[in-house]
Amino acid sequence: MNKYKVLLLAALAPVLLGLLIPLARQLVGTSPFISYRADVRRTPLRLYWKDEHGQRFRSLEGLKSWLGARGQKLVFAMNAGMFNPQYAPQGLFIEAGETIMPLDTAAGAGNFYLKPNGVFYLTTDSAAHICPSADFRPSPRVAYATQSGPMLVVDGQLHPAFRAGSANRQIRNGVGLLPDGRVLLAMSRRKINFYDFAEYFRQAGCRQALYLDGFVSRSYEHGARQTQTDGDFGVIIGVTEATVRPVRQ
Repeated sequence: MNKYKVLLLAALAPVLLGLLIPLARQLVGTSPFISYRADVRRTPLRLYWKDEHGQRFRSLEGLKSWLGARGQKLVFAMNAGMFNPQYAPQGLFIEAGETIMPLDTAAGAGNFYLKPNGVFYLTTDSAAHICPSADFRPSPRVAYATQSGPMLVVDGQLHPAFRAGSANRQIRNGVGLLPDGRVLLAMSRRKINFYDFAEYFRQAGCRQALYLDGFVSRSYEHGARQTQTDGDFGVIIGVTEATVRPVRQ
């Protein structure tokens, strides 16, 4: 290395450090998960797939705009389960008490069929539940439900198929039940294996948690510096609150 390169590097070093140090501090202080804790007893939380015209919301932006036109603000949202090539929910989907897709108890390949898989559902008394698919019982009290798999945490234990150090890493999102009855919605910021993702829910106190989907996952939080409103998927889970007046379209 000649003396001119040495001089150039010496001159650039303070500039590079000035750029890298704040970035490093930001990365260290950033949680590896995007999460939201919803109190379903006080906060509206529901599942969305199609609008009143039978059109899929498709993306978080599509849902956000539709809600805004009806006087509701989307507070937090993410995709809420796997879907088939026609973007229909894979497995059970209940919306406003109506069973749109039946419970799938068949055997098969892929994450959805990694038993036990499970069901996340909301009842008419404003309570959230997660259970293995084999334990789900249809009831008029079930207002909303989505089936997915695998279960992440079952009765406080990680799914038996998960292995620490697994190289199977993807962006992942899921839902868990906190001890106080709140719902924990979470998505990893970086690729993560099932073991570490499930451990996040267990460490948060969830005795039941369900995997929702992988690399297609997106999340949105109102007011956050970084949000994702794109995507093209099936069912969406959304937390809302009323606004002062609806936006007319």
